[in-house]
Amino acid sequence: MLAGCEDGTDDKPGKRAAGSPPASPSAAPSSAASGKQELPALPGSLTSQDLAWKRCGAPAGGSAPGPDWRCTTVRVPLDYTKPGGATIGIALIRKEARDKGRRLGSMLFDFGGPGGSGVSILPRASGSYTKLNTRYDLVGFDPRGVSGSAGVRCRSDQEQEAAARKVDMTPDTAAEQAAFMKDGADFGAGCERLSGKVLPFVGTTNAARDMDLIREVLGDRKLTYFGISYGTELGGTYAHLFPSRVGRTVLDAVVDPTADTVGHARNQTTGFQRALDNYLKDRGQDPEAGTRRIARLLARIDKKPLPTGTARELNESLALTGIVMPLYSKDNWPYLTQALDEAEGGRGSMLLQLADSYNGRDEKGHYDTESHAQRAISCADSKARPTAAEAKALLPEFEKLSPVFGAFLAWDTAGWCSHWPVKGEHDTPEASAPGAGPILVVGTTGDPATPYEGARKMADELGKGVGIMLTNKGEGHGAYGGNSCVTSTVDTYFLDGKVPADGKTCS
Repeated sequence: MLAGCEDGTDDKPGKRAAGSPPASPSAAPSSAASGKQELPALPGSLTSQDLAWKRCGAPAGGSAPGPDWRCTTVRVPLDYTKPGGATIGIALIRKEARDKGRRLGSMLFDFGGPGGSGVSILPRASGSYTKLNTRYDLVGFDPRGVSGSAGVRCRSDQEQEAAARKVDMTPDTAAEQAAFMKDGADFGAGCERLSGKVLPFVGTTNAARDMDLIREVLGDRKLTYFGISYGTELGGTYAHLFPSRVGRTVLDAVVDPTADTVGHARNQTTGFQRALDNYLKDRGQDPEAGTRRIARLLARIDKKPLPTGTARELNESLALTGIVMPLYSKDNWPYLTQALDEAEGGRGSMLLQLADSYNGRDEKGHYDTESHAQRAISCADSKARPTAAEAKALLPEFEKLSPVFGAFLAWDTAGWCSHWPVKGEHDTPEASAPGAGPILVVGTTGDPATPYEGARKMADELGKGVGIMLTNKGEGHGAYGGNSCVTSTVDTYFLDGKVPADGKTCS
C-alpha cells in the first residue's frame, strides 16, 4: 500500500495514532514565524563534520539494506538559536552514484508523513530511482523527531492497542466525546513524559534548517531535493528559508500551502471522497448510492463490531482506516473491493489487515512510532488548538462533503493538538521563494490525501518563474513511478536541467 506507487511507505499526511485514517497535514511557517530571523552562525564543528559512512544495520522489524547502502549520523543543533549548545543526531543513508565520472551531486529525499523514515523507506523505494542513481547519490534521512533522529515516542504498544480498541474516532455521545478528547490529552502527556526534551524543536522549520546543514556537510553548493506528500511542505519551507540554495527540486503530491488546520481537514475530506467516487465509478457503481451503502456499513459496525477470526474485532474507526488505505493507489482498489465485500458478509478480517498496515502494526502487535512523530511535528508547527465544540460545529459541512469521511476529519481537528504540551509555531503557511531556481510541482487530479488544487496553490505561492506546474490526470497519491510521462519529465529535469513548460499535462 504505497504513495506514488513506489514502495510500501506510509507516506500519508496527517497519520494518526492507531485506529484511525488520515488527519490534516500540518502547515508550513507563516511570514511572521518563518524562521528567516537572524540566527547565530553555526560552529565549524557542525559545518565541517567528517561523516563516517558504515554498513547499515537492520531497522526494527526489518532487514538490512543491500551492500551498496551506507549509513551515518550528522550532528545538528537541538535549538538553532543556541547552535553551540546541545545537539541531536540526524540519521542518513546513501547509495552512491553509479557513474562516478558524471556524478551531479547528492539528491535528498523526504517521503512524507510527517513521520516517515527516509532511512527505512529509500532502500525499498530505490528501484523507482535507478535512472537518477546513475548520476546522483541517493540520500535519505530521518527528520528530527523521527525514528533514528531523536525519534519521538508517546505510547507503549499496549496503550496504542487499547486506544485502537476503545476510542471512537467519530464520537456520537457525550461519553464518547469525552473519551476521545481525553485520549488526545493523554497522548500529549505521554509525549511530554517520554520525549519532552525534543518536542519544542521538532517542527518543519528546524527540519528545513537540518536539510541545509546536511547539504553543506555533504559538500553540495545547492540542495537537490525530491519531496513527496508532507515532503513537499518541507521542501516549500526550505525554499522559503534558503531560496538562493535551491537546486533542482521536485514536489510530488503537494500539500496546500494556503490552508490552515481546518482548511487541510476540509481538503482531505474532499479528496478522499473524490477518490472514493472514482473508485465506485471504476466498479460501475453510482457514487452517491455506493457512498450511502458504505456509510450504512460503517454505522452497523459502529453499533456492532465485526469478528475477524482473532481476539480482535473490527470497530468503526479501524474500518474507516481500512477503507482509506487502498484509496492511495489505484493498483490497490481490488483489495478494497474484497474487503468491503467481506465486511458486507459480516467479517472484518481484511479491513483489519489494511488498517494494521496503515497503522504500522505488525503481526505480533508491535506498532511503529510514525504516528507519534506525525502528531509531534504537526502540533509543533500549528498554533491552532481547536476545541470539541469547534469540531462539532464543522460536522454539518464535513458530513455533506463526505458521508463516509467527514465526521472523522471534522473531529480530528480537535483530537490531538487541543491539549498539546508545546505551543505551535505558526497559523498559515508561507512558501514564497523569490530568487529560487525553478521548482517542479506535480499534482495528480485524483489524489485523495493531498488534493490536486493544492499543487496549483503551491506553484503560485512559490512565485512566478519558480513554481512550475505539472499535472497528472490520474489516480493515487503521487505520480512519479506510476505515470511514465511524469517520470520521464522529472528524470529529464533532474538529469539534464530541462524545465518543462509551466502547465504541462500528463495523462
